[in-house]
Amino acid sequence: MIECTRCDGTGFLNTHQMPDDEVKGGVDAILDWIGKNSDHDVQVCDCCGDGETFYGVHGEHYNFEDPRGSGGPYEYNGGLCECH
Repeated sequence: MIECTRCDGTGFLNTHQMPDDEVKGGVDAILDWIGKNSDHDVQVCDCCGDGETFYGVHGEHYNFEDPRGSGGPYEYNGGLCECH
């Protein structure tokens, strides 16, 4: 397992646009805030997921849910995550 360097292991991009208390609320709070607000660029990291949902564990790559290699979510990129 490696930590995503694109989102610094958070699983999200642009969380600096959110209130700190929402960010500290964790993944579910952030996803809820994204759904309720539209004037922002906060999203699921496009390296950890597809911009809306995660491939596996947020902020992590190459675990049991998003394996390296062909057949995994990074197959389009030779089996490697974007930040590899």
